[in-house]
Amino acid sequence: MTLALGLSGLLDEVSVSFWIPTAVLTAALVIKLPGIIRMWRDPMLRAVGGLLLFACAVFVFAAPRTIAWTNRVTGVPNISAPWVYSLLTALCASWLLLIIAWRNGRSDSAQTRRVTRWVVAVYAGVVVALWVLFALADVPVERLQDLDTYYANTPFMREEILLYLVAHTVACSITARLIWNWIRTDGLDAWLRWGLRLLGVGYATNLFFDAAKLTAVVARWTGHDLDWLSTNVAPAGACVSATLVAVGFIVPHVGQYLHERWHVRLRHRALRPLYQLTRTVTGEREPFAPHAPAELRLIRRETFIRDALLQLSRHLDEDLRERSYRAALALGIEPGRARALAAAVTLLDAAGGERPPRADGTGSPSGPDTAYLLQEIQAVSQALRHLHEITAVRARAAAPAESVPAHE
Repeated sequence: MTLALGLSGLLDEVSVSFWIPTAVLTAALVIKLPGIIRMWRDPMLRAVGGLLLFACAVFVFAAPRTIAWTNRVTGVPNISAPWVYSLLTALCASWLLLIIAWRNGRSDSAQTRRVTRWVVAVYAGVVVALWVLFALADVPVERLQDLDTYYANTPFMREEILLYLVAHTVACSITARLIWNWIRTDGLDAWLRWGLRLLGVGYATNLFFDAAKLTAVVARWTGHDLDWLSTNVAPAGACVSATLVAVGFIVPHVGQYLHERWHVRLRHRALRPLYQLTRTVTGEREPFAPHAPAELRLIRRETFIRDALLQLSRHLDEDLRERSYRAALALGIEPGRARALAAAVTLLDAAGGERPPRADGTGSPSGPDTAYLLQEIQAVSQALRHLHEITAVRARAAAPAESVPAHE
């Protein structure tokens, strides 16, 4: 009884390491799933979906307790072996298909279709061979953790073990090499580059799995016992590799999402000076919705500001804007920033005065100044933060005309 409890505890302890990468892989699949469903015709997204699905299945069915359950349900000792080997082989094929899709983008050239068919045919043939070899092998003793080394010298099972390891090593080597080549490509998004680095390390780590397994199997062929490489080192390497691969798929998606959300929040915050100024003109405020998404809050603030600017446009002094622009240039400010500062000076003047609408119509909503304001509210709002520059520009613009040279 004590021995049975100890064995059960050991299996639970070993199984835990399989569920950690399974959880991370499942998270990656859940994150990618909406895009995969929405753009199912995209071969790259299909390859990513297949890769994550097969990776999850491998770790679920490779856990010792799942192996024991599968053998018990089917009534066939060690039938989990060809099943797990088949899932792993399908995973290898999905790696290569993903690389093909990455390298060729969305192109559907004859060469892409030919290479895709070749990969599918070869690895489908490997899966068929795995089941044929298992049917021919004599493996009556159930092994939950050390099947590869226990049956390393058994006819047909020996060939099956070698076949799946070679197929795995080839796919992993090609995938790792192509990913590392891709990392050196210019113009990659920073988050994508980090994701590719994690993928490259993950696939390279997979080679440790193959090396440990092959070393332990070859040791059995030569009469030595290095089973610990197969039962301890190889599974640990596979778990680390799968976790890195899953995180590599997650990082670009989550990183870009967080970057976009952070950028939206920064834009919303950057509009605060202009928003506060327009509030003094309208006496109102933007609709308040504390639980609204950041994108919606930004849209509401931009809409409020533009509506307020249309009301304020009747009071804009185009002459003051032009003098302020020339004054900013004379102070050594670059043209883009000078234009924003000139607009800020003009808005502050209009918001603080009670002058009537201009009779010449230069301040109408269709005028060039208002068009600039409506399009460049971010730049104008940022300019409002620098009151010392606004003060300097305003003072220079108020100086006698001959002291403010015309901009050529």
